[in-house]
Amino acid sequence: MDAGGIGWYFSGMEPRPPIPVFTLFGETSVFPDVIHCERVLDRARLHDWAISPHRHRQMSQILQIETGAAKARVDGRALDLGPGDYLYIPVQAVHGFVFSQGAEGTVLSFPTPVTAGMTPEMSSWLARPQQGRLSDRAAGLIADLRQAHRTTGTFRAQRLVGLAQLLLATMAEDSLDGIAPTHGAGRQMDRLDALIAGHLGEGWTARDYAGALHVTTGHLNRIVRTARGCSLSAHLEAALMAEACRLIAFTRMPVAEVGFRLGFADPSYFSRRFRLQVGEAPAAYRRRLQDA
Repeated sequence: MDAGGIGWYFSGMEPRPPIPVFTLFGETSVFPDVIHCERVLDRARLHDWAISPHRHRQMSQILQIETGAAKARVDGRALDLGPGDYLYIPVQAVHGFVFSQGAEGTVLSFPTPVTAGMTPEMSSWLARPQQGRLSDRAAGLIADLRQAHRTTGTFRAQRLVGLAQLLLATMAEDSLDGIAPTHGAGRQMDRLDALIAGHLGEGWTARDYAGALHVTTGHLNRIVRTARGCSLSAHLEAALMAEACRLIAFTRMPVAEVGFRLGFADPSYFSRRFRLQVGEAPAAYRRRLQDA
């Protein structure tokens, strides 16, 4: 959202995507600034205070609420936000909002090069939606970012990148509350999850993922079992069915087409796999969410 009328989540759509995928600006898919900063009020009031479910393929966001409230839904999870709260939305997460009339706050959008430049210890935090209360130092950094975004100068871009990364690191540190960052196997899990997100529906096997990470399938299986308490194949299955849940919940795509997009040629086999993982048939899952 920006006061000049450039959209928060509009445009840049591919033809008939399964879930709307948006970039920030106009009719171009290029992110024309280092980060983007806009006020909630400037955009939400133009759309009856509701932002429909969508996701961003190459961008993460922070929503800060200053006044009023918002009801958010991120990958099917309902969240309530009030003054002083924040929500971090990672790349690819499906999200939508309903704001109370007159709600105000800040939306910061970071293209992937900004977050990709952070240390591996940040990867796990950046990969998942995060919700919490802003500390005074994090709130101050958001105010600094808003100010820096309005300025010009030779080193404006570097200031914005530095402030954005400092903000993300501060929020992660505040939320971890002394939990040690991930190392070694944790970094391999982060890399694995990034590969899974990039190759869903392409039929990659455990061997393909292990090869991409330059480890044996057995070694990768041990890493996953230690980090997640399940086998590599079970972890891959859970990721695939999580995407199936998103497509079923947020689109009107026929169940058979959802399965086909995720690499299942047989609709019946897909439905059986979905029921085993989720606990109910795809059609029943869709009906339950629509009635919620």
